[in-house]
Amino acid sequence: MKLKIAIAGFRHGHIYDIVSRAKNHPEIELVACCEEDEKTRLFVEQQGIAKITHTDCMKMIENVDCDIIAIGDCYGKRGKIAIEALKKGKHIIADKPLCTRISEIKEIITISTEKNLKVGCQLTMRDMSQFIGLRNLIKSGELGEIHSIIFTGHHPLMINERPEWYFEPDMHGGTINDIGIHAIDYIVWATGFQFSKINAARSWNAFAKKYPHFMDAGQMMLTLANGCGVLGDVSYFAPDSHGYSLPFYWRFTVYGTGGIAETSATTKNIVFAKAGEKEIKYIKLPEANDGGYFQAFIDDIKGRSKPEQLNTKDVLLSSYITLLIQQAGDKNLREITVEAD
Repeated sequence: MKLKIAIAGFRHGHIYDIVSRAKNHPEIELVACCEEDEKTRLFVEQQGIAKITHTDCMKMIENVDCDIIAIGDCYGKRGKIAIEALKKGKHIIADKPLCTRISEIKEIITISTEKNLKVGCQLTMRDMSQFIGLRNLIKSGELGEIHSIIFTGHHPLMINERPEWYFEPDMHGGTINDIGIHAIDYIVWATGFQFSKINAARSWNAFAKKYPHFMDAGQMMLTLANGCGVLGDVSYFAPDSHGYSLPFYWRFTVYGTGGIAETSATTKNIVFAKAGEKEIKYIKLPEANDGGYFQAFIDDIKGRSKPEQLNTKDVLLSSYITLLIQQAGDKNLREITVEAD
């Protein structure tokens, strides 16, 4: 029997990937689509993305017979939708971020655990060939013990192209939470170590002077359970004219006792400077795992998850830790111990 999925919101384009995969997955049936914003409704239908069946997300959740609610509404509205869907016994999957408030993620964790419901998230870094390859290198042991990870996830702001809600107070939820969750989830997956401490984080308004309340800059200093230090910058600092094409877009540099490795989302290989050797190696990339996040969610529901796949526990923990880092950046908090359980 196919799993029935309904879409709650189309306010960010990432949801289109979930819609496309739902339409083409042999185990999924798309049964309803809701969009409360009239302009967005017209765009979605005119572009042939989906047929809108509802204009009230809560009523759709209440009345539609489905197994899954996929959430693509404005960031600030997602937590409420997720909580209501879980209360009604629905599994949920969302574009990132899953929600924008620590109180929301705590309630999502509680309800999903009590009801044994699955939570998915569009954490696509695990599916990219560059980062699968970097993880494979780390897991091989050739990098030795990992002591430092530095990453940059700079995005173009494109202030005149982003949806208006992005810059509404209390709707975006923070740049660290918006972008940084990819790195937080990936680092744990790649190294096998959980985060143990948030040493420091900072959020501030840098480029987006038109919206002084919008914190477009986000940096963090973290520690993994093995003592590895992590430095990250996920600011909206990339020039709009270059889009997402720069080599600084999701660039990871990993320092271990066995050498240094680096790759990025736009790189065609993995650079490996192995300790004891004089020539730099350029490691070929493995195949990407296209749509892996979505298949992992289905497998989680079906009870057939494999150890390396994204699952509910991973999504909830990554979301919670990222929100803690965002809070540290917003409130200038330091040396916060992370309770992974």
